[in-house]
Amino acid sequence: MKCNLYYLTFLIKAQIFIIFALHSLAVTTDNEEKFWRDVPRVCGIDEAGRGPLAGPVVAAAVVFPRNFRPGPELDGLNDSKQLSPARRQQLAQAVRSSALMVAVAEAGPEEIDRLNIFGATMLAMNRAVESLVPLPSLLLIDGNRFRPALPIPYITIVKGDASVFSIAAASILAKTHRDSIMSEAAGTYPEYGFEHHFGYPTRKHIEAIRTYGRTPIHRSSFRLRELGEK
Repeated sequence: MKCNLYYLTFLIKAQIFIIFALHSLAVTTDNEEKFWRDVPRVCGIDEAGRGPLAGPVVAAAVVFPRNFRPGPELDGLNDSKQLSPARRQQLAQAVRSSALMVAVAEAGPEEIDRLNIFGATMLAMNRAVESLVPLPSLLLIDGNRFRPALPIPYITIVKGDASVFSIAAASILAKTHRDSIMSEAAGTYPEYGFEHHFGYPTRKHIEAIRTYGRTPIHRSSFRLRELGEK
């Protein structure tokens, strides 16, 4: 991605800030505060659902107001995988109430099969960003790779969902949204237990596929050695 000299310098400085921030166990807005000095709308982005055998991959984008200070309703905000389902739901509501902008987007099983999981994840992330009005000034993305669709400066951050407040918030929105989709799918396909494993390759899920076959929401490109698939 091409950047002018200002943004190149800014991104280098930002990477240094992130390296130091990763040594802190608390997820605070410290990183965003450093970015807010230079840009007004800092957007955290994360996904949920790269590994399941069924259902969409979901991405969320969250922008908090400049100089935002989290209240007690956001205490404990962290990587969604570290939270109980009940606490995730509470925090998801608090994030939506506190954020300046939020967006959630999906890429479905057919898109995953057509693009592969990385391409579909990028599609979902870009869909989330593109639906924000006005567009963010800077993207902070969990992970180490990104394929932007818009000319917005971005930084990829490994384990960003456990170190950057807006990314942690996005991880919670993505996870709760996807879980709700899979829980609804359980009503259509009750034999598969989607409300319990949410499409991940658990033993019970694999046995259900062995017994009943795949549903239209299964990813046909995700093969199972346990079923002799190659």
